[in-house]
Amino acid sequence: MENDARYRCAACGNLTRFDVTVTRRTKEFHHFSVGGSLTVEDEEVISHVVEDVSCRWCGHGRAVEVLPA
Repeated sequence: MENDARYRCAACGNLTRFDVTVTRRTKEFHHFSVGGSLTVEDEEVISHVVEDVSCRWCGHGRAVEVLPA
């Protein structure tokens, strides 16, 4: 599951640069080679929560809006 939300900072007009804090819970299939190298072959997202979004340009956190799809 990806975060497909688009954001806009009402304070400065930024549409492209945001710091997004996300908490994810996943179930993964880990495949280790004989040499010990890890490859994640399958990932199931159990939960995906966006906790905070702040503007990278002006640092404002309370002026960020979620744009309609």
